[in-house]
Amino acid sequence: MLTIKQIFIRLFLSILLSGLIGIERESIRRPAGFRTHILVCVGSTLVMLTGIYIVDLYNYKSNMDVTRLGAQVISGIGFLGAGTIIREGMSVKGLTTAAGLWAVACIGIAIGSGFYVAAILTALLVFVTLLAFTKFEKRIKMRRNYVYIRIVSVNQPGQLGKIGSITGKYGVSIKNIELESQDNNMIVITLLMQIPDKSVKLDLLNELTGIENILEVYEC
Repeated sequence: MLTIKQIFIRLFLSILLSGLIGIERESIRRPAGFRTHILVCVGSTLVMLTGIYIVDLYNYKSNMDVTRLGAQVISGIGFLGAGTIIREGMSVKGLTTAAGLWAVACIGIAIGSGFYVAAILTALLVFVTLLAFTKFEKRIKMRRNYVYIRIVSVNQPGQLGKIGSITGKYGVSIKNIELESQDNNMIVITLLMQIPDKSVKLDLLNELTGIENILEVYEC
């Protein structure tokens, strides 16, 4: 039979490991952040603890498979992951977050079953993948003349059109746009762009800065 100490350790560890991954997702404002990852992992841990408890309760006389509940978590987490996937034009966003939620659910199952080493190592590998590989991915895009530009502007009609006119003038292809509303009627526009030649980047930034009611333009 599981002891109170074992139950506490497993639930606490699930919060710790999933919180580590959730913080990274929260820091870049993804749909599923800190609390969502914790809830998924704690719930998965509880499911495995419940399966173990039921088997112990009936002294292994039941035909119940202790892994059955965990298997339902793995298949059922898909509905939550689907909610984080967004299609914008030709691009799809949220796949990494959805995969992260699935991985967090699996980590919770491992913790609930007492497989601590695998759970901890997996959580660290997922965290490194999300944090370090994101920077590596950006470096690859930079080599292909991709640049991330952040624009701080007054939130008013027509600003995106003005930005699009200037980028079109320089032959720049916009691959992705993210909009983030701020207080005081401000908006932050993050653009992933592919420029034909790095030599035009400075002129492009200067011309974007010159648009009326745009306060700041910088590469990120």
